[in-house]
Amino acid sequence: MRIFYHPITFEQSMHCVLPEDESKHICKVLRMQNGESIALVNGKGTEAIAMIIENHPKKCLIEIQSVKEFNKENFHIHIALAPTKNMDRTEWLVEKMTELGVHEISFILTSQSERKNIKLERLEKIAVSAMKQSKRYFLPTLNPLISLRDFFELHSPCGIAHCSELTKKQNISKLTKEQIKNLPIIIGPEGDFTSEEINMMQKNENLFLHLGNTRLRTETAALYACAILKSKLEE
Repeated sequence: MRIFYHPITFEQSMHCVLPEDESKHICKVLRMQNGESIALVNGKGTEAIAMIIENHPKKCLIEIQSVKEFNKENFHIHIALAPTKNMDRTEWLVEKMTELGVHEISFILTSQSERKNIKLERLEKIAVSAMKQSKRYFLPTLNPLISLRDFFELHSPCGIAHCSELTKKQNISKLTKEQIKNLPIIIGPEGDFTSEEINMMQKNENLFLHLGNTRLRTETAALYACAILKSKLEE
């Protein structure tokens, strides 16, 4: 059954109009007809089965027939990184981390950041598409770009993956479930953190991490960290 997205609270027997992009996809692309059934997710843990009442290409009207709720996981995977200079790589990363089941993605501005702005709305659309494709029920939270210092004021302690030899580092795969259950992971930017930034981060019980013996691109490192956390926390 085709899966569509609508960020509302579903209730059985309710009627609602789908967003214009989803309405267009149903009517113009798939050419679905009145009476056909679709699945809806709201990104908040709810799936609904609905029937098309009026297949209008801008405001498709549907009726909710059944609703199913899914429980949140008892852990929280939060990855923070500086957006890459090539935005295509960051968009690819958001898609893949959504498929893996990341809960939150933050974007940070560092001294060596190659990119100083992002189009959050576009990234959110990519995450919605990946959520539907991978049949997930929770949409990750995508946070706007903020400075590294401001990030630490909101989230601490953190796990910090970087390449510098200025600190001793633990292998992320050796951390325990309790250590990583709700630990935000920060990935160093292209060019890595400066020595001043590393000195600033050596407080508040932050953990310095390495991701193996090879040097990874920013987006590869973020995806690897996400996969390691997901694997360990689901054991």
